[in-house]
Amino acid sequence: MAREGQLRTAGGRARDEDFRAFAAARTPNLYRTACLLTGGDTHLAEDLVQEALGRIYVQWHRTSWFTPRARIDNPAGYAHTVLVRAFLSHRSRRSSGEQPVEAVPDGAAREGDPALRLTLVDALARLAPRDRAVLVLRYWEDRSVEETSEILRSSSGAVRTRTVRALGRIRAVLGDGLDALAER
Repeated sequence: MAREGQLRTAGGRARDEDFRAFAAARTPNLYRTACLLTGGDTHLAEDLVQEALGRIYVQWHRTSWFTPRARIDNPAGYAHTVLVRAFLSHRSRRSSGEQPVEAVPDGAAREGDPALRLTLVDALARLAPRDRAVLVLRYWEDRSVEETSEILRSSSGAVRTRTVRALGRIRAVLGDGLDALAER
């Protein structure tokens, strides 16, 4: 009996280490996606990533070697699914006391045109949460229609329709501003 307890403890530590490695590797990608979903609200993005990692941690520890059906086959995909669902559930809660900000906080730009990036983030922030989620998943995360529909728990046709409408809305928001940026 004591040996069985030692094996469970060792297995728990191994799962903790596996999760820590996974979280360290995926956090930058999750944070980037969360920033896009929140329209540049870095504080909310951090909260969403933390909430998503907490949910994943619980699921991570429910999996074990003797229940292969409970294992997470694609942890990175699962993490993005949890993140998007956390974002959508946060947006649907009216009890949130946080307010959107008018300007995106300064941050280090990695590559590309920083003005274009800020314009796109601002335009995304003006879209409805589900429209924003569809565009981020389809075009930033390069997800298929089927993957996006699974994450958003909707049909493929609904994702296609929302994508077309969201692209129309973002084009209307960007207007001539995008042309002026492209000419630089």
